[in-house]
Amino acid sequence: MAEPLVVALEVSRRFGSGSTATEAVRRASCAICPTDCIALIGPSGSGKSTLLRLLGGLDSPTSGSVVWPALGPCKALRPAKIADVFQGPSLLPPLSVVENVRLPLLLQGLSEREATALADAALARFGVAQLRDNLPEEVSAGQAQRIAIARAIAVQPALLLADEPTGQLDSASARQVLATLLKVLRELGAATVVATHDPLVAQQLDTVWEMNDGYLKTGVACST
Repeated sequence: MAEPLVVALEVSRRFGSGSTATEAVRRASCAICPTDCIALIGPSGSGKSTLLRLLGGLDSPTSGSVVWPALGPCKALRPAKIADVFQGPSLLPPLSVVENVRLPLLLQGLSEREATALADAALARFGVAQLRDNLPEEVSAGQAQRIAIARAIAVQPALLLADEPTGQLDSASARQVLATLLKVLRELGAATVVATHDPLVAQQLDTVWEMNDGYLKTGVACST
């Protein structure tokens, strides 16, 4: 069996203190292995976004532990090993679309020519190549979401963590973008966790995890 990409053990995340404290994630344990394709479902406020941040090393648990056996220490996870698609706007306003997508590639040490070529290819794959020279303020919310997905895929990550990646798209566009995303991930041999409210999105992934009131209802899903 392949070494897990991520292992979380009894992870909790509390915000605030005293009587006003909120327990966003409660003693969650899980593992993500190479090629896993996981839908993380649950109502708003159930802890999905917080769990994604913990699994990706963007936040630290109040208690418990998260480690990345196959990826290395937390400081080595980005820009290439883990990529994120956030629920809210994430494009850098001063940069053009293509500059946003190639930035993580430049941070990896690629030349400007190599980074631009990979960025353009990713934009084309998600149907937004014509926007390459636009600023983020000049694109729609749905286009911005496609661009953010292209940026995440361009680095060829081992793990993609996506928070409602099709939330700004109509149903037809959402199906198309998700199908393209999953095809690219399979080509890369990458794992993914997609947080979603949409049952049609969840049905397209191999495994379903469910969160409710901070608890992770289903446990470990390893397809390898």
